[in-house]
Amino acid sequence: MEKRDAVAAGLMLPVMEAFYTIQGEGTFSGHPAYFIRLGGCDVGCVWCDVKDSWDAAKWPVLSIDEIVAGAKQYLGRKVVITGGEPLMYDLGPLTTLLKSEGFSTHIETSGAHPFSGDFDWVCFSPKKFKAPHPSIYEHANELKVVIYHQSDFDFAEKHAALVQNDCQLLLQPEWSKAATFTSKIIDYVKFHPNWKISLQTHKFMDIP
Repeated sequence: MEKRDAVAAGLMLPVMEAFYTIQGEGTFSGHPAYFIRLGGCDVGCVWCDVKDSWDAAKWPVLSIDEIVAGAKQYLGRKVVITGGEPLMYDLGPLTTLLKSEGFSTHIETSGAHPFSGDFDWVCFSPKKFKAPHPSIYEHANELKVVIYHQSDFDFAEKHAALVQNDCQLLLQPEWSKAATFTSKIIDYVKFHPNWKISLQTHKFMDIP
């Protein structure tokens, strides 16, 4: 099978980086996790801190066996697939293999492409730059909205109305705007107690 066909089938994927660390954001903040950052993104967030991930052609294309072998080197059994935008690819084969090896599978996604894969936890972080695909809403376990502008509070409520009732609702200040919006998020959550606050604790603690 040619490499291009293998990528289309989800049997090989472009990997920007993979590393064992501590999850710094969201519901599982503080948990050890193996991150698999896939290359390729067509969302284009202006404040993205991994813009190098956008061009998939820059990164080595690895078989899912190689990817899982990397994860197996570490004690933790949570794997977070992120990007880039990971749902640009069919994640079914990778997540099936990970789960067969005893891993809990998590994803962090803007939801901009059709949902694929077998995940134990789906962190849905919609972006204004590209509308989510409708398939994401029924799968989201966590809605994490980054607050960069005052209008993002209304944006958050718009998507909160579409996810399942048991979906965790999180507001997170964009790192460069934290001085402006952290206090506003605190006030918002106090008056909208269905929401919680997510912080990028790995940046406070200088964890890669």
